[in-house]
Amino acid sequence: MLPRELKKGIYWVGVIDWDLRNFHGYLTQRGSTYNAYLIIDEKITLIDNVKEKLYPEMIERISKIVDPSKIDIIVQNHVEGDHSGSLPALLERVPNAQIYATGNADKALKLLYHRDFNVKIVNGGDSISLGKRTLHFVPTPMIHWPDNMVTYCPEDKMLFSNDSFGQHIASSQRIDSEYPLSTIMEEARKYFANIVLPFRKMVVKALEVVKSLDIDMICPSHGLIWEKYIPEILEEYHMLSHNEANDKYALIVYDTMWESTRKMAYAIQRAFNHAGIDVRMVNLQNDHISDIMTEVATAKYICVGSSTLNNGILPSVAAFLTYLKGLSPQDRIGLAFGSYGWGGQSVGIVENYLKDCGFTIMDKIRHQYIPSKVDLDAITERVSAKIEEFKEEK
Repeated sequence: MLPRELKKGIYWVGVIDWDLRNFHGYLTQRGSTYNAYLIIDEKITLIDNVKEKLYPEMIERISKIVDPSKIDIIVQNHVEGDHSGSLPALLERVPNAQIYATGNADKALKLLYHRDFNVKIVNGGDSISLGKRTLHFVPTPMIHWPDNMVTYCPEDKMLFSNDSFGQHIASSQRIDSEYPLSTIMEEARKYFANIVLPFRKMVVKALEVVKSLDIDMICPSHGLIWEKYIPEILEEYHMLSHNEANDKYALIVYDTMWESTRKMAYAIQRAFNHAGIDVRMVNLQNDHISDIMTEVATAKYICVGSSTLNNGILPSVAAFLTYLKGLSPQDRIGLAFGSYGWGGQSVGIVENYLKDCGFTIMDKIRHQYIPSKVDLDAITERVSAKIEEFKEEK
C-alpha cells in the first residue's frame, strides 16, 4: 500500500495490522492501524512510528517519498511499543536524528530499550521550526501513560493527537469520510472505555486545550483520521470524559450455572422495560469484557449477577468485575443479584465490587435455588419500585 498524502508535504506512512485481535486483553475484532506521519520540510520530520515487527513496511512507505536517512527529526508523542517499537531500527538508518519527547518519555525509552537516546526534552509551550512549518508540543500526561503528549502544526491546522481520538480499525481508508461513521464512533467509544476511561479527568483538561486550537484535521495513532467529523468526535469525548451516563440506559451483565441467575436477569430487565429504560443483556459466556465496557461507558444502571460457586463468584464474573474496577467508571447505579444453593456469598461479593467502583447501590437480590414465576414477578416489582425512587430523587 502506498503512503497517503494528507496535506501538501504531509503523509501517512503507518502500517495496517489486519491480524490484530487482542490488544493486552482488549478484543480488536476489526484489527488496527499504527499511524505514523512524515512531514517534508527543510527539516524532514517523522511523528511516531510502529511496532518493531512492522518496521520494514513503514520504512518502505517512507522510502517511496524520501530517502529515510534524510530524516532530521523524530517526534515521539508516546513510548508504548506500538508507537516506539521501530525506533531502535530507525536510528540505525538515521543515527543523528534529533528526538523530541517529554522528560517521562526519555526515562521510559531508556528502560524499554536499555540504551541512551538523543532526546531533546520538551515542555508545555515549547515549539520548533521545520522551515515553513512549526510544531507546538502539548504534554498530556496520563492519557494514558505519564509520557504522553500531542503535537500541533498551526500552518496546516493539524493535531497529531497520539492515542486520543483513536480507534482500533484496520482499513485501506484513511479519512473519516471514507468509512462508515457509526463504526468509527463505536470503535472510538470502545477505545475510550477500555484505554482512556480511568484518566477522563485529564481528558477534560486536554479537551480545553484542543478546543482552543484552530484544527481541521486530527491525526490519531490508531484508526481513521478525523477531518469531516471533528465536531462529532469532540462532542463524544466531552460526553465520555464528563461521565455523562444515559439515565435511560441499563446494562445487565451475568453468568449462570443452572439458569436461575439468568431468569433473575430477565426479571430485572422487565422492570427497566416497564420504566421506559432501554436495556442491554450480556451473558458473560458469550460476550467479551472489552465489548461490555463500551456499553458501561454510557449506561447509568449497571446490574451484575452471579451464581455462587465454592463460596465465591463465577470466574467470568470475577474477571469482568476486576476489569470494571480497574477502569473505574464511577457515578453509576449498581445492582448485585444472583442465585445460590446453600452458602449464597456471591451476591455480597459482587456488591462489594460495585461499591469499590463508587456506584450508588440498589438493594441486592438473592434467591435460593430455582425462582418460581411468583418469585420472578416479585423481583420485577422490587426493582421497579427502586427505579421509581431514583427517578424521584433526580
